[in-house]
Amino acid sequence: MLFFQSSSISYKKIWNIAYPIIIGSVAQNIINVTDTAFLGRLGEIALGGGAIGGLFYIAFLMFGWGFGVGTQIVVARRHGEGVYRPIGRVVEHGFLFLMALATMLFFLARVFGTQILSYIVKSEAVSQASAQYLGYMIFGIFFAHINFIFRAFYVGIGNTRVITVTTLVMVLINVFLDYALIFGNFGFPSMGIAGAAIASVVAEISSTLAFLAYTLMKVSVKQYKLFSFNVISPKLLLRLLRISLPIMLQNFLGFGVWFLFFLIIEKMGETQLAVSNIIRSVYIVLSVPIMGFASATNTLVSYVIGQGRQHEVLATIGKIAVICVSSVALVVGICATMPRHIISIYTSDPVLIQMGVPILYISVVSTVLMGLGSILFNGISGTGKTRISLYIEIIAITVYLAYAANMALVFRASIVSVWTVEIVYGLLLSFVSFAYLKSKRWMGTEV
Repeated sequence: MLFFQSSSISYKKIWNIAYPIIIGSVAQNIINVTDTAFLGRLGEIALGGGAIGGLFYIAFLMFGWGFGVGTQIVVARRHGEGVYRPIGRVVEHGFLFLMALATMLFFLARVFGTQILSYIVKSEAVSQASAQYLGYMIFGIFFAHINFIFRAFYVGIGNTRVITVTTLVMVLINVFLDYALIFGNFGFPSMGIAGAAIASVVAEISSTLAFLAYTLMKVSVKQYKLFSFNVISPKLLLRLLRISLPIMLQNFLGFGVWFLFFLIIEKMGETQLAVSNIIRSVYIVLSVPIMGFASATNTLVSYVIGQGRQHEVLATIGKIAVICVSSVALVVGICATMPRHIISIYTSDPVLIQMGVPILYISVVSTVLMGLGSILFNGISGTGKTRISLYIEIIAITVYLAYAANMALVFRASIVSVWTVEIVYGLLLSFVSFAYLKSKRWMGTEV
């Protein structure tokens, strides 16, 4: 009953923070759908190469994304405490760290990326396509990391509407350049899979410029002491790392396991890989509401604790879970009524459509479970107990990989059976996170 006690955080406030992130995520996932749909017209090799190369790049991004979420939690805590000027110091330290991190990841990908892909991808054609995609895409890593710190600031202070604006700019640029560069329209060269990567990089740059313009025009730089760049504080940097490092690792592991999952599927064949990439794209779109409410959970839990209202944390999480699961159920319910129409957006191949329908039904069930699990899980991170959330993630992905590998490689099960791993993961994440929150061992955590 603890999750249904009174909370001063209203459903309206939850929605006001979450919906701009959701809209932004919808727009951002248009990029994913567009890339997949366009590359699907080029054939299975381009589709598989874009999937593997894209997941490899995203796995790199998860370090920076995790640090951004940790920074967001600290910003929200200071905002809840009513002390605004230290927020600028937090943001600038986050920016400096993320730029150093992006530089390191860039050189790692440039030096070792092709060799790693050639070693782990069975199909030589898919490996070459993945390496080509990554070779261009990695240049966007600097701008992606800048966007992470802007996002941490705005979500942390509860001003999430800018997320919608900047992401819409990114989508418009990306869709136009995808159509122009992949197929050679509007006088642009036909670059295939490389064109998709270049379009994404330019779109990321446009988002950075939009964030910067909005900040300079709409935000009181003096109030938050932004862009001061005073002497670096090792103590503050270590505090950010203490909160962020577990999230960095768990995000890397979380998306890294997707990468390993697709490598497992790649061993099953190019057709299985192609249909799984399509379902992955749909699955991400279905998960859009979860992303918005998960970010709101981190912010609101930390904000409530900052205001000295720890007794409202569980009730706040309960409210977010109710509205999140309801929203997800509505979205996936619509999807379940027209699976063939949805899959046909990505491909006209009847074999892929037929194979994808039962997998899509599995994704419908697993998305609802993930809606609940993600809110409970992010509630733990919002309290500052990010190390505990890392431990939970390690347990969940260990079970995930063991299940998927055994189903695919040992029992030689169908691709439909392999995808049931998503249901197992959602159930496990929900149960363990709920048990920890109910124990109240998170109370008294400082950030």
